[in-house]
Amino acid sequence: MTTDAKAKGPASYFPSIEKTYGKPVAHWLKLLDSMQDRKHMEQVAFLKSEHKIGHGHANALVAYRKAQGGA
Repeated sequence: MTTDAKAKGPASYFPSIEKTYGKPVAHWLKLLDSMQDRKHMEQVAFLKSEHKIGHGHANALVAYRKAQGGA
């Protein structure tokens, strides 16, 4: 018997994001909520330049938030 508890898509990056940057994903999503008027790549660039998040992780956070109807 197998259960499909493994996250897919952008959320699959969340454990690594939390481990690498030491903050919960909710912290990063809240930051993105404050800049929801900006384009996807502008948000990615912000996370990279201001918080030193790698491109893949930043892109995953923005993509996830946009898919949820935010940012």
